[in-house]
Amino acid sequence: MFRVSCIQLRSNNNIYQNLKKTEKLILRAVKQKTDFILTPEVSSYFSLNKKELIKICTSMHNDIYLNGIKKLAKKYKKWILVGSSIIKISKKKLVNRSILIDKSGRIKTYYDKIHMYDVILNKKEKYFESKSFYPGKKIKTFNLPWGKIGLSICYDLRFPSLYRKLSKAGSLFLTVPSAFTETTGKKHWHSLLKARAIENFCYIFAPAQGGLHYNGRKTFGHSIIISPDGEIMKELKKTEGVITATINPKLSKNLRKRIPSLKGD
Repeated sequence: MFRVSCIQLRSNNNIYQNLKKTEKLILRAVKQKTDFILTPEVSSYFSLNKKELIKICTSMHNDIYLNGIKKLAKKYKKWILVGSSIIKISKKKLVNRSILIDKSGRIKTYYDKIHMYDVILNKKEKYFESKSFYPGKKIKTFNLPWGKIGLSICYDLRFPSLYRKLSKAGSLFLTVPSAFTETTGKKHWHSLLKARAIENFCYIFAPAQGGLHYNGRKTFGHSIIISPDGEIMKELKKTEGVITATINPKLSKNLRKRIPSLKGD
């Protein structure tokens, strides 16, 4: 058994402000006696402007937000997943990277978002992540003290084969840090997350961005923790905050024994 916390943010284009807000919410999660804390997608800097990102973003070693979170992980002795930070991997290449930090403040693994959100939702709302980010190529899992976790980011949620690979690799928990749009979130967020939980008998940890951002973009919020049988254990609506739940890894294993669907494909 362990306790997990999902942090909900409304990040802006000021790294220092975003780090300060995250620190306050991490402290709140610590007071709730959590073991593992997750932040949303693009926690550190909220933008899709490539020129702006190239100017601001750095390597993992020099990332101000990431280094701040590493210090907090070490200070409070907590595992923390930075849902994602935009990382510069060469002079003109950026990746959307989810980064797992252990309770000593060390980076244990990271995952680069594979599926780019290139969509035209309506005349006013269009997104082309592939113009800003270089897509990842590898799925990533890691053995936490409580069981194996599988990493993903936001739009990955629409590709069930990714989660099947993660669960067949032994993952009991799936992370989906997100900045889901208001438009698609109210239609698909809950259904997609529940489906990924049930079809893989995995816990879902989905910290999210929520609300109206400085640039006019609206994100859906509704950070959520879902059990392996599709039960919503904790959920937050739009406000910045923290949700915390107690996780029993044996539940995933027991459900998989009773309904061995993972062995069927």
